[in-house]
Amino acid sequence: MTTTENTIKPDPNHPLLPLARAYTDYFTPTVTGVENLPVSGPALVIGNHSSIYWAPEVWITFMAMLDHRPDEPSYGVAHDILLRAPLLGDSLRKFGVIPASRESAAKGLKDGGAVMVYPGGDWEACRPWTDRGKIDFAGRKGFIRLALELGVPVIPAVANGGHDSIFVLSRGERTARLLQLDKLVRAKVFPYTLGLPFGVAPILPQIPLPASVTVSFLPALDWSTQPGDAENADLVDEYYTRTVDTMQTELDRLRAETPHPVATGIKNHIAGLPGPLKSLAGLL
Repeated sequence: MTTTENTIKPDPNHPLLPLARAYTDYFTPTVTGVENLPVSGPALVIGNHSSIYWAPEVWITFMAMLDHRPDEPSYGVAHDILLRAPLLGDSLRKFGVIPASRESAAKGLKDGGAVMVYPGGDWEACRPWTDRGKIDFAGRKGFIRLALELGVPVIPAVANGGHDSIFVLSRGERTARLLQLDKLVRAKVFPYTLGLPFGVAPILPQIPLPASVTVSFLPALDWSTQPGDAENADLVDEYYTRTVDTMQTELDRLRAETPHPVATGIKNHIAGLPGPLKSLAGLL
């Protein structure tokens, strides 16, 4: 594989990896269906985005990809703000993080990588807590056109629980417009949250609750394994609707299976305590 600034094979011994695992352990994660992800060759992994900046599903999904494809490249995308940050940006790139752009994703796929993207972006990640059970890609269909153009399978990675950990009151679209964030940092949201330690606050990092997060990898979407015209707007619209419906059905199933992720997460943590303390989990 040719390595470039945008496509560097992740370092399996990267110091971020144990930190990421320790972080995701807080959310007592469960991953199912990872066998649906090809162990080699290109694949576009699409997920639903949650809990603003904490986004445990991103790390859980990405590490599952790394574990499942130890000898093949896997990439995740991130906003330019993170990749331009001193020290952090270089570290993330070496970990397999590439810019959130069509060009970078296409380069990773052409180099035989599995590329993880979140079409809903900050719009979905900052949706109100009351919409935590909803897939919201905001009509963004670029991932469908990219998959059709390159002829790569699309693997949904549906996550539940992450958005239960943060109480998002509002996306703050009006504030974002007033601050002209779209022009400054390509953001249409300025979220307001409720939590500790800041109470009701805009964008400040509240402490996330220990919600249990489940990620379910689904089989490749059937339309992505067949020839298709990326320039056919009606076809792209149909595939978009089918994709969102498929992922929403799976999210509904996951929520029915774990309707109270925070309570489940607390129970999981108590069950991991030593000695007789673990018996307290049975009380929940």
